[in-house]
This record gives sequence, structure tokens and C-alpha cells, in this order.
Amino acid sequence: MMLMAHQSGITAIGVSDHVFLELDLVPGADPQEAVAHLAAAVNLPTTDTANATIGVRPSLWEMVAPEGAAPEGVHDFESPIEGPGGYSMPATQHEAWLWISANSRSTAFTVAATIREELATWWTTADETVGWAYQQNRDLTGFQDGTENPGSLEAPSVVAVPAGQPGAGSSVLLYQLWEHRAHDWEALPVHDQELIIGRTKAESIELDDDVKPESSHVARTVVEVDGEELDVFRRNVAYGDNDKHGTVFVGFTFDQWRMEEMLRRMAGADGGPRDELTRFTDAISGSWYVCPSVEALIELAEPLLEDEED
Repeated sequence: MMLMAHQSGITAIGVSDHVFLELDLVPGADPQEAVAHLAAAVNLPTTDTANATIGVRPSLWEMVAPEGAAPEGVHDFESPIEGPGGYSMPATQHEAWLWISANSRSTAFTVAATIREELATWWTTADETVGWAYQQNRDLTGFQDGTENPGSLEAPSVVAVPAGQPGAGSSVLLYQLWEHRAHDWEALPVHDQELIIGRTKAESIELDDDVKPESSHVARTVVEVDGEELDVFRRNVAYGDNDKHGTVFVGFTFDQWRMEEMLRRMAGADGGPRDELTRFTDAISGSWYVCPSVEALIELAEPLLEDEED
């Protein structure tokens, strides 16, 4: 059985600079043609020293995907995730998503600008966010991010739909911007911050169960089935400036349910407590995307790639 490969940028760790674009179709553009051009645009020369990864709105991908290339049961971010007391995470779904990652700001900027220009006939940019690595692996709360990520050998089995299933090699992406209430957070003693997160700040050691509050971020974001923790591969980075900043949540898995359940748990929509961290950081966007397999993208883009070679 042929192994279907996930897009390499998903697991290409060690990069420091990022550009995230959310895209919408130009009115009147043919969706199939537009997605084909999007796929062709990310076939970067390796000399560009950048990674380009794309996602497509689940309902749009289902419409244009080659036969067997759409994973089953993946839906758009159609409505907010709501919890008790009027709490809500917004739904801001767009048609496509483009992520450029590199080891320099200038490379990420130039590659993103070039691709935007190439796609202007079919796509408009609805939102652009510049991300960057903060102190290697921490977010702007000062805590380590991605501590529970699977190892590099295990990550592909977490992010990619298994071989033999519809959409094999594709990934499901949850993309959100979380704006921090920085002044409120920094006013807290470190001990209080640790209880909210559920880990120590310096070493990122998970607190013992008899110390860690049920409402802590660690407790509310862990999703288990029959006692087994379901992994998510996070590629979160920081964004913003000193006055307004936060976390770009970039989460991948082959299984949309586990990340949607994570959001429900964070909101307290499962009957449990609301994630205490959500009182210090606000979700300001929310979208689901399918990141197609390399083979599916090549099949769509092949006529355009052949034209480039002629």
C-alpha cells in the first residue's frame, strides 16, 4: 500500500519566523482552479530555505479534492464554542490558510509576499499574522509551550490520517489567535500562575494531581478515551508587540474530534470547570482546515507544474 505523505512543513521544527495568511476566494473565481493554483504556489524551490504549508476549508476541500483525498467527518468552524456564563470562542472560518515558516524574518516575508502576488487572481488575504519564536519554546505567558508534543518519530502518526483511510496523509488543523491580558497575568505571583497552568514555570514540570486544580489549563486541555491521552501536535508561536500580543494556536491531528473536545473542555461546555487560563487570554478567531496530503496537492497542481516546466 502506498504511503501518503503529510505536508513536510507541519513537522519541520527548528524555525523561528512565521507568516500566517487566511484567504478567501476572489468573487467569481472557480474553486477547483483556485485550490490548484494554491497547491502549485507552495511547490517552493528548496533554495528558498522556507516551508510553505496550506490548509483548505473542510467543506471546500470535500468539493474539490481528488477522489479519496478528503478525510471523513471533518466540518467547518461554523458556530462559536460556547460555555456557561456567556463564555464564547468565536468562529471566523475562511476558505484557505497559508503558513510560511523560515529561519529569518526576511525570508518568511519575501516568500509570503511572492505567493500572495502569484495568487491574487484567485485569492484575497482576509487576515495576516506574523509569528515568531519566543525564548525557543515558550509562549508570552512565560511558560513552555508544546511540552506534551509527541516526539519527532511519533509526530507523523499523530498529524496524518492513517494509510488506507479516506484522506490518508492529510491533517486536520485548528487555527486560533489568543490575545493575552498581559497586565492582569503579569500581576499574578508565579505560584498563582503555576496553579492556573498546572505546571511549574521554570522547569515545566506538571503539578501533582492533589495540587493541580481541576480548572488548570493542563487538566482541561487533556482529552482521554478509556484512560488513554489523545495527542495533538502543537506548533504554537507568539505574535504581536508589547502593547497587544498573544499566542497563535496551530494544532494538528488526524482526528478533529479530539481538538474540538479540547475546546469544549476549555469552555466548560462538557459540564466541567472552565479553563482558568481563558480568564487571562481571549480567543479572537477560530477556523478548521484540512491540510491535504502531498500526493493530493500534486494531483491537483500537476497540469500547472507541467506548464512551468515547458
